[in-house]
Amino acid sequence: MSDVYDILEALRWHLDVGCDEAVADEPTDWTRLAARAAPARPPAAPGAAPARPARDAESRRPPGRSEAPNRPEVPEAGAPLGASEAGASARARARAAASLEELEAAVRAFDGCPLKATAMNTVFADGNPKARIMLVGEAPGEDEDRQGKPFVGASGRLLDRMLAGIGLDRSTVYITNILPWRPPGNRNPTAAEIAACLPFMERHVELVGPGIIVPLGGTSAKTLLNRTTGITRMRGQWFDYTPESGGRTVPVLPMLHPAYLLRNPAAKREAWRDLLVLRERLQTL
Repeated sequence: MSDVYDILEALRWHLDVGCDEAVADEPTDWTRLAARAAPARPPAAPGAAPARPARDAESRRPPGRSEAPNRPEVPEAGAPLGASEAGASARARARAAASLEELEAAVRAFDGCPLKATAMNTVFADGNPKARIMLVGEAPGEDEDRQGKPFVGASGRLLDRMLAGIGLDRSTVYITNILPWRPPGNRNPTAAEIAACLPFMERHVELVGPGIIVPLGGTSAKTLLNRTTGITRMRGQWFDYTPESGGRTVPVLPMLHPAYLLRNPAAKREAWRDLLVLRERLQTL
């Protein structure tokens, strides 16, 4: 693969499947390792029977049997928590947080979500925590993961322009995500990953106490409203969010995610209508 265009295509393929971070300080030349000669075996003793290949012994083993003794697996130290343990740990940490600062510290110390091990930064929030509007995205992207702030990439710049269209900016809104860590390759988060982080999100809403919640995209809308309806059917309509703790009910206006609008510019018309609905509701608060 000496042609430079073939090399570029290979790099693009790796980016598409999520391989966008180096895991070693120096690159490994696998071609040199593969070309190394196999170590020579010591000569057999005179009169000794020739050693049989390992596959002969393997072929004599009954199907389904293993040479290793049958014993239960023991989790290694530092192994990820199970789904139920992660949820219980998150709930306990979230309930103990009495302020946004304590909640952020609890999120950063939480090891119950495997996404933390692959992310560069914990992305907690941005904007004004005393704002009336709380915007909730899905999860950080590549730019957000690098900078440690939500909505700072191309979709973030579009979001800024959308807010400016109705007289808002980051000083008048509060922005966060359902997940504080980026899924590899920007894939959709799994149900287990969402469940592990949801207690922090619920406590986040309680501590901020917004007048309006705006989920951006299907994942955040479905998670907060506990619905399976698609975002194209929920957008532009008002719903109610009530935390499990039984606190104050907050009006919710789902909207299309800016990243979706970048891929589907024709949908910006619906997004503008939703922004007008939001501006009208703001005038009544």
